[in-house]
Amino acid sequence: MKYFIIIVIVVISNTFLGVAKPMKNQAEIYFAGGCFWGTEHFLKQIRGVESTQVGYANSNVANPSYEQVCSGKTNAAETVKVVYDPKTVDLNLLLDLYFKTIDPTSLNRQGNDRGTQYRTGIYYVDKEDLPVINQAIKLLSAQYKIPIAIEVKPLTNFYPAETYHQDYLDKNSGGYCHINPALFEMARKANAPKTKVYQKPDDSTLRKELSAEQYAVTQKNATEPAFHNEYWNEHRPGIYVDRRKILRMA
Repeated sequence: MKYFIIIVIVVISNTFLGVAKPMKNQAEIYFAGGCFWGTEHFLKQIRGVESTQVGYANSNVANPSYEQVCSGKTNAAETVKVVYDPKTVDLNLLLDLYFKTIDPTSLNRQGNDRGTQYRTGIYYVDKEDLPVINQAIKLLSAQYKIPIAIEVKPLTNFYPAETYHQDYLDKNSGGYCHINPALFEMARKANAPKTKVYQKPDDSTLRKELSAEQYAVTQKNATEPAFHNEYWNEHRPGIYVDRRKILRMA
């Protein structure tokens, strides 16, 4: 009991004093990149992005409608809320991929869409993200001779857009999108896990692991008698992998 109390005291002290800061399992960032239909569809392709939601950010009108936002009187930006796993995809990669979907020098216009609601912007909720964002913008600026038009601000508010806007391109595959569709595949592959290459065991290992009959069939092209192997009358549901066939093909 004494040791339990000591452990509890240490954990509580570390938490309040900031000594041991646990790693966050989730983080969030908000991207404005023109029409939010395409921006959302692009971002949700990235491995590690756990959820997305389209809405209106930094509005001076509470809970604005789409029509109000389009009027240009709310100062709201069509924005995508991104919740992601920082252990799978970090903010730097998200920023780099986001930059590929926009013209960063265009003010209040992306693709065919014009208006302040279509401006580009990065809105953060964690102040620790700001140095990362600023550094990414600095590196991006070096690639252009004219100023970058992406605004970087803390998120002051975010109002979810109407239901029909959510996951729009999932529900309307032929719907309008200002982003080149080829970028969706690029996003899917950006941090895809590496596929393990099967390494066939050496001959001595195979002889140890396989029965004499299994070795003869898989390695010497022998034939086993029909209806005599251990699985020939197996009816339980499941996925059956013929290991001998794999060993033969390798």
